[in-house]
Amino acid sequence: MWDDNQEDLARRKVVWLIGIIAAIAVALGGWYWYASRRAPAAPAATATAPAPAASSEPQIANPIPAGETAALPALNDSDAVVHDSLAGVIGRAPVEQFLVPQNIVRHIVATVDNLSQRKVAVELRPVKPTAGQTVTATQGDVITLSDTNFARYAPLVHAVQATDVKSLALVYQRLYPLFQQSYEDLGYPGKYFNDRLVQVIDHLLQAPEVAGPIRLVQPKVMFQYADPNLESSSAGQKLLIRMGPANERIIKQKLREFRAEIVKKN
Repeated sequence: MWDDNQEDLARRKVVWLIGIIAAIAVALGGWYWYASRRAPAAPAATATAPAPAASSEPQIANPIPAGETAALPALNDSDAVVHDSLAGVIGRAPVEQFLVPQNIVRHIVATVDNLSQRKVAVELRPVKPTAGQTVTATQGDVITLSDTNFARYAPLVHAVQATDVKSLALVYQRLYPLFQQSYEDLGYPGKYFNDRLVQVIDHLLQAPEVAGPIRLVQPKVMFQYADPNLESSSAGQKLLIRMGPANERIIKQKLREFRAEIVKKN
């Protein structure tokens, strides 16, 4: 495509260009006459329709079905309605116990997007920190993650296990425009948050379930998994491993159920 500078240059040299074009046309005309006497005429070219322009609309793999049309507050003013909506499904006591009440949607979206990465920003987590410290067991030089540590996650896992997934999916569907706006504000214009959520759920479902003691090392202040494969896992998968295999299975089952509610129905 010509830009403005090229068009201006063409206008200023139009006479010169016409002369050049005319000379080329005469030369080509003579060559064509000579070539046509030596070779049969080529068949006339068939006109072809121009290729359709590529769609600028994002490709959505898992669209959220149209639901209630009730007006929603602005994203920055949505904490109250999101808090109350979640309390209606999960229960007010668990919501008060576990949910960080500020910037709920933005924190959920940012955390979901980061769960498949190596780190999740602590200040953006929508759930309050788990009470207590990491509990380990030591035998000689071997450090393992103690079974007692898994009990720290029991209250949260119990709240997740008691959640009605269908009701939670309906709340998510009703509030979805807020999640979508937050995802685009995060730096993904034209991308679809529900597709990202499904991707992350699938990633979490691939987390290994470690049988037997989970060995740790402590090269500095923080503990790390002794198994390099576990240590290289994403932040989300590490969290599931840290919960212990029983809790991990419960969370994964709820993720499967929720996934089934938010993917495209055939």
